[in-house]
Amino acid sequence: MSVKLPRIAVLLAAYNGMHWIEEQLASILAQTGVDLTVYISVDTSADGTQVWCEQYASDHASVIVLPPAGTFGGAARNFFRLVRDVELERFDFVAFADQDDIWHPDKLMRATSIIRNRHIDAYSSNVTAFWSNGSTHLLNKAQPQVEWDFLFEAAGPGCTYVMSKKVIEALKSSMRTNWQQLQSVSLHDWYCYAFARSHGFSWFIDPEPSMEYRQHERNQVGANKGLSSLISRYKTIHDGWWFSQVQLIAQLVGREADPFVRGWVGLRRAQLLRLSFSAWRCRRRRRDKVFFFCICWATALIGTKVR
Repeated sequence: MSVKLPRIAVLLAAYNGMHWIEEQLASILAQTGVDLTVYISVDTSADGTQVWCEQYASDHASVIVLPPAGTFGGAARNFFRLVRDVELERFDFVAFADQDDIWHPDKLMRATSIIRNRHIDAYSSNVTAFWSNGSTHLLNKAQPQVEWDFLFEAAGPGCTYVMSKKVIEALKSSMRTNWQQLQSVSLHDWYCYAFARSHGFSWFIDPEPSMEYRQHERNQVGANKGLSSLISRYKTIHDGWWFSQVQLIAQLVGREADPFVRGWVGLRRAQLLRLSFSAWRCRRRRRDKVFFFCICWATALIGTKVR
């Protein structure tokens, strides 16, 4: 008797990806124990990515390239377009993919097995960052989830996300309703995690890395590692981007009226100071809890260019 394999739609957002996309697609198509279809949306590119992907799709029946839809200006809008435009009803799961990583052969089989065996709704995992000089670093995002982490951080890199049918159906419906506001969200992985958790869906963050996470100068968001990353994160907070995204995501996922959120969402000085004492409820990793506490105080005392 044949075993029914989980049907998975892999949504891949591409942009000027000719250096890496062939290797990435090969690792996706080499997945074991699943029945997958890859959908590619190409942001307007100058290196021939669209034409190359269309030719690749003509040679691979399980790869479909969406027609050009203009310039997105960032991966988030491209992923939102994929979720909105791809017919996902026949799939059991939906996974996100970047154009430049290398997936382990059992990535999707492990993710879907964990979702089914643990009776959860969505999955993400740790990754192994790697650089062209051969160095590697485990990016550990699998600390225990806390009450409000989803409003302040993602569940790890979006390219590890695998979501069940009921999560993606609810997400897609909400995205269509809030499409214009959604265009201002900069990070699709943060938003999708916030949506799932805020709507009562369970999420598992796997400590086992599921892929090699390529680091290069064109990464929109790369490995959060070292002092330079910490300084970069502080700059995004000081210029108002991070807190503006927190406010927007809280609104889009319907948590603005929650008493906890109402207590700080205006980002006034006293509110930020009060929020600092909830750091342990807002970030997963101990280092990030301390950083969160300090940032709340620094923003309250120095100010920020909240947009």
